[in-house]
Parts: sequence; C-alpha cells; structure tokens
Amino acid sequence: MPKPALSLIGAGPGDPEMITLKAIRTLATADVVLYDALVNPQLLEYATKPGVVLSFVGKRYGCHALSQEEINDLIISSAREYGHVVRLKGGDPFVFGRAVEEIEAASRAGIPVNVVPGISSALAVPAMQMIPLTSRGVAESFWVTTGTTRSGDISGDIYLAAQSTATVVILMAMSRIGAIMDIFREAGKGSVPVAVIQNGTTEQERIITGAVSGIAAAAEAQGIENPAIIVVGEVVKWREQLAGIIAAGAERHIIYEER
Repeated sequence: MPKPALSLIGAGPGDPEMITLKAIRTLATADVVLYDALVNPQLLEYATKPGVVLSFVGKRYGCHALSQEEINDLIISSAREYGHVVRLKGGDPFVFGRAVEEIEAASRAGIPVNVVPGISSALAVPAMQMIPLTSRGVAESFWVTTGTTRSGDISGDIYLAAQSTATVVILMAMSRIGAIMDIFREAGKGSVPVAVIQNGTTEQERIITGAVSGIAAAAEAQGIENPAIIVVGEVVKWREQLAGIIAAGAERHIIYEER
C-alpha cells in the first residue's frame, strides 16, 4: 500500500538553477508532482522516480486550471492512490502560495506534510536587476504585498506602504497598476523611482523603469503584463549606479591585467 505524504516545494522565481538542493532531492522521491503555471518546466526533469505522475494544475493570477478546492481534493486523492505528492509552487510556498489551505486539507485527511522553502521572486527578481531592497541611508526596510485581495480590490496594505519610506515590492498587480500608482502619487510620491519587471530571471525577462507618475502609462505602452513585479522606492536608482560601478571595476581589472 502507498504511504501518503505531501511535500510543498518552492520552485524559485523562474530560473531553473534557482532551486534548492533539498527541493531537487525531494522531487526525486515524488510519486506525483502537481505543478503551477509559474514553475519552469525544466524542473520536472528532477522528478525521476519510475512511473511518476506529472499534473499541471495552473494557479497563477488569471490562470486557474483548477480551483483551490479541486487542488486540495487532488492532493488527498493522489496521496492515497500513489503515495508521495509533491506540490511544486513558483517562488516560495509561504509567499502568496496558498500553502496554508493545502496543509490544512492534507492534515485533516491524516496526510503528513513537509515544506521545502524556495527563493521568492519578491527578493530574487530585483536582485538580478541590481536593485537592492534595502540600502544603508536609502531604505532600512521593505514591504512585500499583493496588489489585490481575493475580491479584486486593492489591498489596504498598499495605502499604508505608500506612507512609508520603505521599498515596496508589489506582486500580482499589473491589472491595477494605474490605480495603485495613484495611491503613491496622492501620498506625495509622484517622483519616486519605480521598476516593473516581467518574467523575472527567465529568458523572457523585460524591465522598464520610471517614476510613480508615469510608470503605468509606460507599462501599458510597452505591453508589460503579468507575471510581473513592481518595485517602488529610491533603491531603484541603484540599478544604473551599480551597473556603472561594475563596469568601471571590470575596466580597471583589464588595465591591471595588461600591466
């Protein structure tokens, strides 16, 4: 008889190399992999157990192959029929991943649960674009918030974040970017730098930068849409500055080598 178990694994932000060794080892023991739309398909190659079942379940903003209730039921039925179910989620399971709902469902069914954290896009995507979320003298903290709630309304945390001096990282917000930027503008942040990064850490990555007052129009003109993250804060200026610092360092290195 199969031994039911559930592992929730963070697949990272999109780059297939940004997955943990623990996640790879856990995938290799999976009898079933239920994976999300934002998971890089290359990661499924780590599911090497003979007879493993690979099942796409959707789950990203605007792309729901199955409802959350249907996914919960599939986790339970798959665990009972096959054994070890891996729930492979983009980013980190505990960052807007609905992991709590799946853990509750599995636990009620008597299925043991294991969690393997992943690298969240909220951290990795800005970093890969040379945007630090904190910087001494510029930003001492950062917010990570969803753009909209379950009902489709703008998250109340956006209003609070707009009042702070912290860097603000907003996920799942492109459908409401204009209204969200209006909130920052009304808080006196019209000139604050913004970066919008689509398909971060992947070969399809695109980025635009600007200010709060004009970034929504620029994003629309460039056709930037989900999946994307929005970074609001003075730290966005570091992107060009760090690129210049790195380029200057590389030039000095070449001169040194020639000597």
